[in-house]
Amino acid sequence: MGRAIIYIALMTSGALVLAACAADSRSPVPEFMRAQASEPPPPEPPPDVRQMVREKLDSVFVPTSYPQQVQVSPPHHDVRGPGWTACVRAEVTSATGKPLGVQTYRITISDGVITDRKHVGAEDNCVSETYEPI
Repeated sequence: MGRAIIYIALMTSGALVLAACAADSRSPVPEFMRAQASEPPPPEPPPDVRQMVREKLDSVFVPTSYPQQVQVSPPHHDVRGPGWTACVRAEVTSATGKPLGVQTYRITISDGVITDRKHVGAEDNCVSETYEPI
């Protein structure tokens, strides 16, 4: 008799655990048993793009391009993630020393670090940005 009671208790508790794990917001299970949706992480505060680029200029431009008159745009929330994007432009030279003119890059900033850069073209919205020197 004692074994039967223990067996029934274990089966009942196991069924309840499984039911709670499988419950989501669309199931007919009571609210307290439903899986809670995870909240998105809070947005990062806007980075100081001027300072970041000034301190890590080589993460945007190749050092041998001798970037001059470096300017940055204000940061904008990245539409593809929780980070930020900004535009950076400067007068640069080629490896042979020939002036290449103004080159513009879009940088991606995540957790206070420049994680990516991409050369932009005339169709990019970096053309319409306002810039300030670093």
